[in-house]
Amino acid sequence: MASSLALAGLETLPRTAASDVKKHGWRGVMQTVSHHGKVLVTNHNAPEAVILSTSEYRAMVAAIQAAQAQVPATLETLRKRFDERLAALNTDDAGDRLRTLMNQPVQLDGKLKAGSSY
Repeated sequence: MASSLALAGLETLPRTAASDVKKHGWRGVMQTVSHHGKVLVTNHNAPEAVILSTSEYRAMVAAIQAAQAQVPATLETLRKRFDERLAALNTDDAGDRLRTLMNQPVQLDGKLKAGSSY
């Protein structure tokens, strides 16, 4: 369900003025909502509220929950990669390797070298 959710900015939503809500009543607003899934209610052309269908709301909640579920997995992946790289400093020869590396002359030829291999 969450994959069908397309979040749009307020400027792209179907609009209805608050005065039209009064004129056409709740039934008129709900016809727009059932047709588009959502409607932006404006007051003097300023956005005031968004009315969502229940299916649109459920899709939005599902998308948020799916995104929140990915955060711990992403953090765990980053933590694991960091710990693997940090483990190299805990080896018995880490100090010797670092001193060897720092004592080697480096020819950069005006180029910056960076990354996990440098």
